[in-house]
Amino acid sequence: MSAVDTPRVTSGSYEAVQSQVLAEAEAGRRRQRRQFVWKSAAANIVVLIFLVFALFPIYFVIEAAFRPGNSLYSTTLELIPSNPSLENWQYMFSRHENLDLLLWMRNSLFVAVLTTVASLAVCTSAAYAFSRWRFRGRDTILTLMLAINAFPGVLSLIGVFVIFKQLQLLDNLLGLVLAYTAGTLVFSTWNLKGFFDTIPVDLEEAARVDGATPTQAFFRIMLPLARPALAVTALLGFMAGWGEFITAQTVLFSADKYTAMVGLIGLQSDYRQPWGWFAVGAICMSVPVTILFLLLQKQLQAGLTLGGVKG
Repeated sequence: MSAVDTPRVTSGSYEAVQSQVLAEAEAGRRRQRRQFVWKSAAANIVVLIFLVFALFPIYFVIEAAFRPGNSLYSTTLELIPSNPSLENWQYMFSRHENLDLLLWMRNSLFVAVLTTVASLAVCTSAAYAFSRWRFRGRDTILTLMLAINAFPGVLSLIGVFVIFKQLQLLDNLLGLVLAYTAGTLVFSTWNLKGFFDTIPVDLEEAARVDGATPTQAFFRIMLPLARPALAVTALLGFMAGWGEFITAQTVLFSADKYTAMVGLIGLQSDYRQPWGWFAVGAICMSVPVTILFLLLQKQLQAGLTLGGVKG
């Protein structure tokens, strides 16, 4: 094409094209903003619906705890009880012949704390051995542990009762700690082993070169790096000792040895369903677990996601 045939772009046409491009870009941005607003609104509505479903049981329990008497719900629709009362709270925290909530919660806390400590001690050492050492029968033991975990723990209840009777551990809180520790052994060991597998062996070898013993390398290198997995193990051990009912109901007989779950269930009878008392007990039982979860929240997120990277 010659110079004569080349189209000439005037300043007016250039400005028109530029303004058209800017207008189209602005229209595209407006469409994107509208789509973002609608998507955000839809997502918020979905989250709000799930939030209502999640919070309604909590609201229901709190309302039952402050409703006078032992009625589970009222015949009239009301968000707040018309005549809230502390009657149920006063009764639950006053000692009676068959009621001592504070003693039962102390027993539950004793069992839960000891179960947590025992689970951490046993599962951490076992998981480290399975992760770092290669010995005869290692794979067989790991497979056997998985097979045992496939069966519900309630199947071992009769065997636990017979063993505890022979060892004179019936009606003993320490026996309950032993049973709960054994119940958390398989999952916690596998979870910790998977986490230890993700930690490079070079870190331990470097510590050994610097003069650390294997025990020092374990406590100073491995355990600080495994804090997320240890937090998961601690929470599982605490929950196993805090809220379990079937095993405790089977091996505990004295009212002064009851855990909170056993004691609360014992408040009901054929002629009485004390829903208000149950609601107060449920609120009191949920507070320690909630506090522990909030304290370990960041560690729990990492521990649950990283523990299964390697097997």
